Amino acid sequence: MPEMKISFLGTGSGTSTNSAHTAIAYDCDDGTRLLVDTSSGNSVARNGSELGMPVESFNTVLLSHHHFDHMSGLIYVQQARSQARQDAPPLDVYLTRESLGWLIKLCDSNPTTVAADQEGAKNASGRQVMLWHVTEPGQEINLGPTTKASCFPADHIPGAVGWRVDTDGMGVVFSADTRFNPELVKASQGAELLIHEAFRTDADKELAAGRGHSTSGDAARSAAQSGVNELILTHLDTGFSREPQPLIDDAKNHFGGPISAVRDLQQVTLSRP
Repeated sequence: MPEMKISFLGTGSGTSTNSAHTAIAYDCDDGTRLLVDTSSGNSVARNGSELGMPVESFNTVLLSHHHFDHMSGLIYVQQARSQARQDAPPLDVYLTRESLGWLIKLCDSNPTTVAADQEGAKNASGRQVMLWHVTEPGQEINLGPTTKASCFPADHIPGAVGWRVDTDGMGVVFSADTRFNPELVKASQGAELLIHEAFRTDADKELAAGRGHSTSGDAARSAAQSGVNELILTHLDTGFSREPQPLIDDAKNHFGGPISAVRDLQQVTLSRP
């Protein structure tokens, strides 16, 4: 039976004070391990270690956009990985052209990556430590024997994308930060699971949209229109991280399948007969 384990290393919004910022690890059935977004600071290393996933075990990163709570942890991931595996191949980073410009600036501000250009980043000794792979929406990327990924436009900031990962016939979609997004609905057709941000309930729909985010109702409407089997809510703000039931109740008004809201260190296994 094919399986995919999803580990939530960070589930908080950019303003969350009680959860790490966004980072999700996918362990695919063919042995491929992916890191989707990199949180901030050392969250990936700290929470990954708690789950038996050392930071040096990550070789492939998918980035959604350049906001600090999704991308700034990449520098720590690279540095800790290089220290643990001095013979490690360069970290493969998949991102959009807009995010690349900001990532180069981030690398230039860090003394451990002294040379960053359009191809990747090198350390002080001249060793290549990261390689960039600029990806266009809809472009299919082969990441493992049976694992592929593609991104789609998100309605958040220029260059922001969500990601769909398929492995051995199972599809998982991550919304990234976005308002209600018809592109996500289209990209999610045939997927088993939708992992969607939920910044507020529908009662605060205008507030959420004004900040470039979705409500739990938006997430549920996307799940219903996509025809996915299950919805997981993430990117939760502080109050909802403590008590997510209002988000779940709001989502139930629009989607009849299983709905949950995740916390840091939670793991979910997706399987298919």
